[in-house]
Amino acid sequence: MAADALTAGEAGRICALRDDLHHRLGQALRGRLHLNGPASVRLPNTLNISIEGARGHVLLAAVPDLAASTGSACHSGRHTPSPVLTAMGVEAERALGALRLSLGRWSTSEEVQKAAALIASAAAH
Repeated sequence: MAADALTAGEAGRICALRDDLHHRLGQALRGRLHLNGPASVRLPNTLNISIEGARGHVLLAAVPDLAASTGSACHSGRHTPSPVLTAMGVEAERALGALRLSLGRWSTSEEVQKAAALIASAAAH
């Protein structure tokens, strides 16, 4: 199934959804959204961002309908800067605001729109 999905261009579809999510958040949070990591040469399904003035765990608590995380699985449950982001040179305050958003085979454009709206709304408060 995975080989068939790759052959059918699934990575490109997921990458387009990821980029759409990034774009929507950037539009809604003008000047406050920061990409953590390179803009190119990255996983097609993962978007790691920080929002100025917002802590990642507070945003997630405000959006219980959204399945996302503030870091990797091994960092789950801690409210300290991610060691990975810190090693990348991301300052502590920005790292504390990080959200790790992952898309998958069943992700849809409608879900991306909803996720962007929910995150933007939570970050506005």
